[in-house]
Amino acid sequence: MRLAFVKMQGLGNDFVLIDTRTETFVPSEQAIRALADRRLGVGCDQVLLVAAPSVAGARVDYRIFNASGEEVEHCGNGVRCVARYLLARGELALGARATVNIGGRTVTVMPTSADAVQVDMGVPEFSPQAIPLARAQRANTYRFALPSGDAVVAGVVSMGNPHVVIAVADVATAPVATLGPAMESHVDFPKRVNVGFLQVMRPDFVRLRVYERGVGETLACGTGACGAVAVGRLWGQLAERVRVALPGGELEIAWPGEGAPLHMTGPAQWVFEGSLEQ
Repeated sequence: MRLAFVKMQGLGNDFVLIDTRTETFVPSEQAIRALADRRLGVGCDQVLLVAAPSVAGARVDYRIFNASGEEVEHCGNGVRCVARYLLARGELALGARATVNIGGRTVTVMPTSADAVQVDMGVPEFSPQAIPLARAQRANTYRFALPSGDAVVAGVVSMGNPHVVIAVADVATAPVATLGPAMESHVDFPKRVNVGFLQVMRPDFVRLRVYERGVGETLACGTGACGAVAVGRLWGQLAERVRVALPGGELEIAWPGEGAPLHMTGPAQWVFEGSLEQ
């Protein structure tokens, strides 16, 4: 049986999108890994599944699976690609808003051009229980002991998925390849964590690299950019509107402050479509 898919990308963070409203696909770990394999499959950072809405008012449901096969809670670049897909199908118009349901959490998307989408990402959560983080009390920074004997001081936030944000002097020389996996699986994060390395250039401009849970370093991470700005604002270092430069390109993040929703704007592009034998 043939399975139709669309390959999409947002700042180089790439996805295989399958519309289960028209396609039959069972997202087993083996099936996800096979799709994500860059030599034997289509190749992607994540697989996105679009489905009929399960909550009132939502246009569609959508699920996210990392290349490792595990399902995760949120993906900022992915949700922009879902909006771009709906735009291409005529299910969403330029400048119109639609609600997308992600595991009971809803976000509002609005295509601002043929290849750009604004997303209301909701309110950043800093409580340890929401992240989740194995600490009793909330703090602006936490100290994490590493097996090497070193320690890392970082901020932590949930954007629907968990993020730890580490301030660095230069993202080009940040120890992403070593500190990323060490923090991803740190004992204090029971569901593991995405790891952001943040370099503040100006209050309105930062550079960021992200080691994604279950994927490794990616060219971009939308929720990671949102989380980094939220933590940077909490530290008093960033303005209300911030350009975030990732290896794959730039996102614009706007956040008035605690208790308010955060907005992300960035590209979402159709790469190609195809089908494969299941």
